[in-house]
Amino acid sequence: MLAVALELFARNGVSGTSIQMIADELGVTKAAVYFQFNAKEDLLRAMVAPTLEDLRRVAEAAEARHRPTDQVATALAGMVDMIIKNSRLNAVVLADPAVSRLAREDPILRDLVARLDRILAGPEPDVEALVTTVMVGGGLLAATTDPRLADLDKDVLRRQLLNTARRMLGLRAIRTHA
Repeated sequence: MLAVALELFARNGVSGTSIQMIADELGVTKAAVYFQFNAKEDLLRAMVAPTLEDLRRVAEAAEARHRPTDQVATALAGMVDMIIKNSRLNAVVLADPAVSRLAREDPILRDLVARLDRILAGPEPDVEALVTTVMVGGGLLAATTDPRLADLDKDVLRRQLLNTARRMLGLRAIRTHA
C-alpha cells in the first residue's frame, strides 16, 4: 500500500491524490485503506518512518566518531546513501507543500536535522557555515530528483555527490582510480 501511495503522491502530489485513488490502484475499497490509515497524513508518516530511522542511524554513527572531520565524513556518506536510496520519496518531499509542512512540524525530524546541523556546521555555526550546510542538504535532495541526473549510474552519482558535498564543507574529495 505504501509503495502505491508513494507512486501516486509522486505523480499527483499528496493534495492531488485521494484515498479513493489509492484504493482503486490497489483494487480494494476505500474502507480497506481507511482501516489501515485514518488519513493521508498517516500514510505519509508511515512512508517516511523508515527514512527517519535511517537518518537517526546516520546521526548516531557520526556522533560516535571522535574527530569532527570524521563526524562530518560519516554524516555525509550516510546522508548521500540515504538520499539516493529514497530518491522517489525525495521528489514528493521537495514538490509537495503538504509534505514540507508535515516535515517542519515533525519533532523527530526537527531533532535529527538539528543533530546533523551541529555535526556539519558546528555547535555554534556562523552564517557561512549555516548557509553551506543548508546548501549541501538541499543540493543533495535536489540532485537525486533532477531528471538530468536520472540515468546516471548510482555509484557515479554517489561519488560525485559525496565529493561535491565534502568540498563545500571544506573536506578533501575522495580520489578514485578510473
